[in-house]
Amino acid sequence: MSQKVLLNAKEINIILHRLACQLIEDHPGFENTVIIGIQPRGVFLADRIIKLLQEEFNIKNIPYGHLDITFYRDDFRRSDKPLEANRTKIDFIVEDKQVIFIDDVLYTGRSIRAALTAIQSFGRPKEIELLTLIDRRFSRHLPIQPDYNGRQVDAINDEKVKVHWKELHGEDAVYLLPKENNSQVQGKQKKE
Repeated sequence: MSQKVLLNAKEINIILHRLACQLIEDHPGFENTVIIGIQPRGVFLADRIIKLLQEEFNIKNIPYGHLDITFYRDDFRRSDKPLEANRTKIDFIVEDKQVIFIDDVLYTGRSIRAALTAIQSFGRPKEIELLTLIDRRFSRHLPIQPDYNGRQVDAINDEKVKVHWKELHGEDAVYLLPKENNSQVQGKQKKE
């Protein structure tokens, strides 16, 4: 069984515009709202959303940052190799703000739980929402759901959803990979 294309570049573009419009509807003017991309892969989606809001909808000065959750995950000590942390960049106050977390794929919910813990180091937000491109709704380990999502994917646990971004992979696409292809794709990713 080979990989299946779940979303192509055109479909991703349509979804990104829809997500940006949903954010505008719920956060007019983005006053008291901040956007935080979850490292590493949520940052690519967050960058695209920010760019759309600024360039196509003329919404400027949205506080935007990146949050590294590496050492807040409950499984960070289970790896045989040393962990490489990503960079956190939050140069604004989150205290009493509406925070929008952005991540590419919502799978078990453990990354979001880690982000909820990590953001407390920067203050106590008034409210936290979650935007994801892909929601693997039947794979949740924790009771976490997105407020905004691009597409729900019903994948069995052995299958992997892989998001490709033009900036990183040379194309915008979302793939569903069967179990046997997971190691091949991961090996390819490490070379990139």
